Parts: sequence; structure tokens; C-alpha cells
Amino acid sequence: MKGIFFAIMLILPVLAMADDDCATRRDVPDGVQSLQDVIKLGLCRNPQTAAAYASLRASHFNKNAGYANYLPSVSAGVNASKNFAQSSDTLHPNYDWGYGASISASYLIFDFGRRTADMNQMIAAYRAAGFDFSSTVQNFVYGLVGSYYELLNADADVESAWSALTVAQTAYDTANKKFKAGAVARADVLKAETTLASAKLSLERSKNNREITKGTLLTKLSFPADGDITIADMSSSFGTEAENESIDELLKVAREKRPDLLKASANKDAAWHKRNSAFLRNLPSISASGSVSWGDDSLGDVFSPNSNKVNGSIGIRASMPIFAGFANMYGLRAAEADYDRAKYNEQQTANAAELDVFTAYNNYKTAQTVLEQTKALLKSATESEKVTSGMYKVGRATMLDWQTAQSELVSAQKQNNAAKYDLFIKRAAVALAIGDLKSELEGNKDE
Repeated sequence: MKGIFFAIMLILPVLAMADDDCATRRDVPDGVQSLQDVIKLGLCRNPQTAAAYASLRASHFNKNAGYANYLPSVSAGVNASKNFAQSSDTLHPNYDWGYGASISASYLIFDFGRRTADMNQMIAAYRAAGFDFSSTVQNFVYGLVGSYYELLNADADVESAWSALTVAQTAYDTANKKFKAGAVARADVLKAETTLASAKLSLERSKNNREITKGTLLTKLSFPADGDITIADMSSSFGTEAENESIDELLKVAREKRPDLLKASANKDAAWHKRNSAFLRNLPSISASGSVSWGDDSLGDVFSPNSNKVNGSIGIRASMPIFAGFANMYGLRAAEADYDRAKYNEQQTANAAELDVFTAYNNYKTAQTVLEQTKALLKSATESEKVTSGMYKVGRATMLDWQTAQSELVSAQKQNNAAKYDLFIKRAAVALAIGDLKSELEGNKDE
């Protein structure tokens, strides 16, 4: 059952915020928000996870209701009636009031395990609902993680755009100065001016993309999209080949923790117990019953247990269905078909989970390689831009050479930013694929 409570373990930090106005506040908290802070806000405010939790609670209460079959049932009733009678020698009717009260109890003694099968089915259904809740929370948290890293990437692109604008401004000032000194043609100034205008345009586009990305994150947190939020950057101090687990190890973890796999297994168990219950409905059941009743035609008499107006009974009853219009037979066949479907669904879910793990694992390994390559590319492009700018200043390179170096630097910066935060997302995707996103988030606390 520990897999059910993954989502609840994620929500436990939110409970510590119960005295805060997390769910009702209209503005984002002040200060820099870490990834854990963002997740707390999301889990506290998100209606999707709240609805999933309500569904889990409903399943829990349905399961508890199943224990009623192990307890006796008791009912009581009172009645008052006005009887009509007509005398044989007159046309005038007579009316008499009658009063009564009764209490009865029954208890199922033996039914060949049918109520146990019903109870086990409800327990399995509750477990499936728990895993479904866990899956809902994990998918929501993964979406928050992705939006968080995308906003960091957008912030980094804005910084890169500012850096590119600074370089373009320097190139323009240098070309203009050399033109005034008669060292270069006006064409260099025009080229530098074009590059500067392009850098300004790129900066505005980067700012616009950041606003959209920020609005997406705020919407997931149930805040207005036009609000503001400041989030903490994260250093990629991971991603080495040494930390990579084998695909077999990841699959083993997925079989133990992935919610949809556990849900499919629980659904199969529920279908199995439902099939057994359908079969047991064709067998006899034995129950004990007892009742006490009192009745009188007037209010003048006082109730007394010794009165002959008090009746009671106690007994044991055995019953067995003989014919119910083939309903039991078709019900059993339907339950068998449901069980077969649940088995195939479990197999299909396992196949899909294996592919998810395999895909996420290879995407993460590729992201590691891409990050290293973009680091090398950025280092090379940075050095090339510095060298080319120096050569232009002494007349050993053209403005076109410098423009090319600037363009390559901007491209390398964007690729490195994307690769850095894509690595975070890809690692979170691996954690989601194996159903262990909680450990991924805990691991990021120290990084």
C-alpha cells in the first residue's frame, strides 16, 4: 500500500501551511520561490489534485461501507392506521385506530465467502483509486517542474539577449568610431547597425517569451497570468554517466512504484474478487433473524412485555437462488470477461510503462551528451567572438567576420540554456516514468 501514499507524502509539506492563506490568496508570495515552494503552492491551490483527493476519499468511505456486511442489521418501525369497517345491519361505517411498533434484527452467518469476496473487491478498488490519485499528483507536479525549468530557460535567454545586445552595441560603437577616423567604410557601420537592430528585436522576443512562460506557470498555480513571480535558478550539478542506472534497475523500480502499473494490478485483483463473488451468488446462504412487535387498537392500554399484544420470533434461515431469469449466469460470464479485460489491460500498461522508461532513459542520456556538446560549443563561440572583435579593432578582420562570430555566440548561448534546463526536465521525466518523482524532488533540494 505504500505506493498509494506517494502523493500524500508530497502533500504533507502543504499541510504545514494550513495556517497560511495558501488556498485563498490572490497574489504570489513575496521573495524568491524555490522549486519546492512552487510545488507546495500548486498542490495547495490546484483544483485537479483536490478533485482527485475527493474521489479517493469517496472510495475510502465506500470501502468502509463494505464492512457493514459483517455486522448485524437492525431496523425499527412504528405505525398508526385507521381501519374501516361497515356493519351488516346499518349503512353507517365505523372507524377504529390501530397502533403498533416493531424491531427486527438479522445476521448473515455463512455465505461460502461471498461477502469476503465483495469486501476484497472494494479494498482493491480503493487501492486502485489511491494509485490513480498518486498518478494525478505526479503528473501535475511533473507539469509544474517542466514549467519551472522553462521559465528559468526563458530568463536565461533574456540574459543572453542582453549580452548579445551589449556586444552588438560595442561592435556598432567601434565601427562608427573607425568610420569617423577613416579606417573603414560606411558599410561596416551599416552592418553593425543592422546587427544591433536585430539584437534589440531578439531581446524583445525573448522578453515576450518569458512573459508567456511565466503566465503559464502562474496559471498552473491558479494565479492570474499577468502576475509576477521570481524563482530560484538551479545549477546542473548532475548528468554524469556515473550516476546512470541500468535500464533493468529502472524497470525494477517502475514495477514497484509506478502508479498506473499498481493501479492496473489493483483493478485486476478487484475484477478477480468480483468474478468470485458472482460465482458465490449461486450458492446458499445461512442467516439468523429475530423480531419483536407490539400492536393495539386503542391508546388506553399501556405497553407491557407480558401482554398478549406483544409478539416475537427468532430463527435461522437458509436460502439458495434456483432461478433468476439467467441473471446470475450472465452476471458470472460478464465478471469473467471483466477479469480477462483487466488482465489484458495490466499487460498493456506494463508494455507502455516499459516503453516510457526506455524512452525517458535514452532521452536523458542524450540530454547529457547534448549539454556537454553545447558547453564546448559555447566556449568555442565565446573565444571566437573575443578573438574576432580584437582582430576587427586592429583591422585584421571584417565586420562580416565579427557579425558571424556574434551570431554564432548567440546561437551557442541559446543552445546551452536549452540543453541545461532540458536536462532537468529529462531527468524528471525518468523519475516520472519509474513512478519515483518524490525522490527526484528531494534530490534537487541539495543541488
